Amino acid sequence: MSDTGRQSLTDKATAALKPDSEKSTTQHFGDKLKGKSDSAASTLQPESEKSTTQRIGDAFSSNSNNDQPSLTQKAKNAMGMGDKH
Repeated sequence: MSDTGRQSLTDKATAALKPDSEKSTTQHFGDKLKGKSDSAASTLQPESEKSTTQRIGDAFSSNSNNDQPSLTQKAKNAMGMGDKH
């Protein structure tokens, strides 16, 4: 099961295991778009809110944000609207 807005590990593995020579142009484009979207979602979602499955998947796909606050939280903090922790 994947987190909201995230690509499942099964989908990632399926895309990675299928040889590029067997993919259509549409599939290549879709894989790239899904990868960029998943990477952005990974960056926006704090580590503390990720499922164990997504943390493992991010570690393998270099999508880990090293337990940093989300970009949204950083923006709130910069404007004085976030937690003072």
